[in-house]
Amino acid sequence: MKKILLPAVLWLVFESIAVTLWLTKQNPFYLFNFTYIGTAIAIGTLLVQFHYQHARRAAQLLVGTYMLVYLGLISNENMQIEGFWYYLFTGVFEAATIHYAVAKIFGPLVFGRGWCGYACWTAMILDLLPYKVPQQPRKKWGFIRYITFALSFLLVSALFLAHVNHMERIMFWAFLIGNCLYYAVGIWLALAWKDNRAFCKYICPITVFLKPMSYFSLLRITCDKSKCISCGKCKTVCPMNVDMTDNSRKRINGTECILCYECTKICPKEALK
Repeated sequence: MKKILLPAVLWLVFESIAVTLWLTKQNPFYLFNFTYIGTAIAIGTLLVQFHYQHARRAAQLLVGTYMLVYLGLISNENMQIEGFWYYLFTGVFEAATIHYAVAKIFGPLVFGRGWCGYACWTAMILDLLPYKVPQQPRKKWGFIRYITFALSFLLVSALFLAHVNHMERIMFWAFLIGNCLYYAVGIWLALAWKDNRAFCKYICPITVFLKPMSYFSLLRITCDKSKCISCGKCKTVCPMNVDMTDNSRKRINGTECILCYECTKICPKEALK
């Protein structure tokens, strides 16, 4: 029952959002959208609880492909950060603004950086590369994410100030070009630094939203100090270089945890939960 509890709670959270938005917006799309995403993530976390090897990848593919192909390419919705700024500036609580509010601004208060581990369509591709465990020490280049965050804001601001026509079409092309750039840079960094998650650590602008909220996350991995033998195995397999042996919210790279549970799998004493 303990293994079923977490997936059930996550599903109920998403289903509550689905029903609330369906009733308030009078649009059945939101019922389908968040029910689908919640179900996919619940299945992924349930499979993780039962130690299925590809559980997280399954959730990534189910959610990431849906958002990239259906919402992005077919429905012409820019779900990247530029789309969020666009809808925010127009004062419309639709698509990207709802997505960001749920997955990247308020959602992390509950499930931390779970978006990065189970739903991100960029990470969906990067996690297929060979360097799942970082081969080099973490670099102090995290400041770059704030630059890309600011550039995305300035780009959309400039378009609005210039009163550019056909903004929705421009946002769709921004989605296509932005994704191509993200994949190109992410794959290049992964191969150059032998670290699949290098893009997530240093470049991704979305982490500017995710990190502060993840600090207060209800869902987090903790260490039973009475069982821990300080073998260091959890640190060697963590793709985000998080010190899981420290239960403090100020632990090294604490807001980077993507809930992949690789540390819990390798712990010889089952000290991590």
